[in-house]
Amino acid sequence: MGSRILTLQRQARELGRLRTGYTDGKRPVRSKTWIVTSHAEHYVTAAAEAWGGAVERWQPLGNGAPQFRVITEAESIDALMPPGDPLSQYNELWSGGGCQRRCDGERERLSNQPCICLRQFGEDWHQQRKGTVCSATSRLNVILPDMPDVGVWRAETHSFYAANEWGGTVDMVLSGTNGQGMVPVALRIEPRQRVADGKTKKFPVVVVEIRGITTRQALTGPLPTALALDPSGSRAVAAIEAPRPNYLAQAEGALTVDDVQDVYRNAHAAGHLNDELVAALKKRADDLKAETPMPIPATEPEPDEEGAYDVEVLDDAEPDQSGGWPAVAQAGSGARA
Repeated sequence: MGSRILTLQRQARELGRLRTGYTDGKRPVRSKTWIVTSHAEHYVTAAAEAWGGAVERWQPLGNGAPQFRVITEAESIDALMPPGDPLSQYNELWSGGGCQRRCDGERERLSNQPCICLRQFGEDWHQQRKGTVCSATSRLNVILPDMPDVGVWRAETHSFYAANEWGGTVDMVLSGTNGQGMVPVALRIEPRQRVADGKTKKFPVVVVEIRGITTRQALTGPLPTALALDPSGSRAVAAIEAPRPNYLAQAEGALTVDDVQDVYRNAHAAGHLNDELVAALKKRADDLKAETPMPIPATEPEPDEEGAYDVEVLDDAEPDQSGGWPAVAQAGSGARA
């Protein structure tokens, strides 16, 4: 890989957005299926081919540039969570003049004061009429692996319930992967209802589901890219069904520290490393270091009591002309004849 500007925050280009609602010209309307919007028509055309619906030109509210959109027939879309932390969450209040409040739940960032909604309405502020208080706004960047180009799509929801669940799911996955590698997920619009004050209210909630892998695989460590891209295909089945090597036995049979390091590299490449295995491999490497004998330093020959040195006979020496063997090679001067 070539050099990079270290002070830049590198990020993938946003190709479009995944929405759960639209406006009919006068008021917002909730959709039971996903809506895909983008400035690029061929992106939206690919979405229509994958999930149904008709491509149309679309003018966002306000002064936004014209875009394209498709109201798909899909309640669930397969995606990938990219490396890093793909989730951003704030309590936000918007108006025609833009964002008026952006709060992390404790402090409103734009005015740098304590949460305004909490101070005005208490802990149940989110149940107040929309437009008078902030909305819990969650934005999740995902990769749609079967769409054209390389970049991310932004899924956005203003649901208070989705905000809790998205944060819990994403943070749990990040605790296992440490933000490395991609994770296959499904974004599904789920109908729900709740009863409050004797009234039943129905509403949709977008849920983020781990797709095609088990919880153990999602939390063990970064997934191989091939498995993330094809979690339910033949490659994934082979990866899932393949027996997990006994890395501890391999380490016990290692004869050198280099052998233990090879076991570490293989476990890391397979996504099988965990704190327990790392500690065991480190201990085995330390034990091997302790077992390695120290080299015996070479010593200079010492004379005996009479000042003579030991000699070394050269058995493979050639005889001289008289048929005898040459004098023995001496380790030092002063040797006896």
